[in-house]
This record gives sequence, C-alpha cells and structure tokens, in this order.
Amino acid sequence: MAANINADTSGGLKLTSDTSGVLELKSAGTTIATVNSTGIAMASGKVLASTGPTFSAHLSANQSIPSATFTKIAFNAELFDTNSDYNTGTYRFTPTVAGYYQINAISILSTVLNTAIITLYKNGAALARGTQQTNNSLQTTRGMPISYLAYANGSSDYFEIYTYHTTGSTQVALGTSRFSYFQAHLARAA
Repeated sequence: MAANINADTSGGLKLTSDTSGVLELKSAGTTIATVNSTGIAMASGKVLASTGPTFSAHLSANQSIPSATFTKIAFNAELFDTNSDYNTGTYRFTPTVAGYYQINAISILSTVLNTAIITLYKNGAALARGTQQTNNSLQTTRGMPISYLAYANGSSDYFEIYTYHTTGSTQVALGTSRFSYFQAHLARAA
C-alpha cells in the first residue's frame, strides 16, 4: 500500500493515507510518481522535467584561429542562461548544481584543408574531442561538432571549448548562433 494524492477529475483533490512511508502522486487515478526515502521514481513513460542550469552561447562575430594552436573559442553572446552559469567574458560554463551535463558545441571554420579539432576542456584539461579531416584537394567550409555527457561538482568544475587546425594559415571560426555555438543542460542531478 501507499499514501495517495490524487488530482481527481470528478471530485478534486483526494487524499488517502497509510503508514507505509510511500507516497504515490496520481492524476485521474493514474500513478505519475512514487516517493519514498530513496527519492522519486517516475512511473513508466512519465518524465520529470529538469529545472537545472541550461545555457546557449555563440560567437557574435567571426574569430581568427591560428594554425597549429589550440585556441579557446570566444562564445561571447548568450541566447539564454537560466541560472547565470555561463560567463561571456571568460567563455566558461561553471554549473552551480552538481550533476551530469549534456554538453554540445560546434565550430565552423572558413576553409580547412587538413585536420580540424574541437575539444571540450574541463578545469583546463582536455576531456573530449571531435575531429574533421578533409580531402586536401577540396576547399570547403567544415564544421566540427562535439557532444559529451560530463559530471560537474556544482561549485568549482568548469567547461570551455577550444579548436585547432593544421591548415598552415589563420582561419576564421564563423560567428552567429547558427555556425558556432556552445550549449549545456543538466541531464541528471547528482
């Protein structure tokens, strides 16, 4: 058994109680979630919406990227930042809620003839990479995406995006929210 809170469609809110220490949340008699001493368990097919930090930042203008040098991408404009965890001056995401974050980024360089790399850094060290290798006979615009699930402690851990290429001359990371962006959201709290 379990104590129940049911948002009934005919009689409003209905409460039943017992001494099991388990609480069921229901809507029209259908269990949405069960709450006990270990936490909340969602019923099959039900989703608990995340309310953690979420942001999306992008380059507001083109950025020069020298050849053979890891260069931090200056994502200096925000589309949104629900918890003020992204800094447009340092280009760092420092989440204030401990948990697992889905992190996505892309950088499109003007022309890359050899290898281009995008790297997710955590606390100043490379954590994950995305690579784009091109055919030397083609001269095209190339995008380097990265998608990674990473843990953050909610206080001091921070994330940045760097890029690197071996073209031999300075290239341009294309600005605007469509071509070069950095995004993250809390997938699950710790």
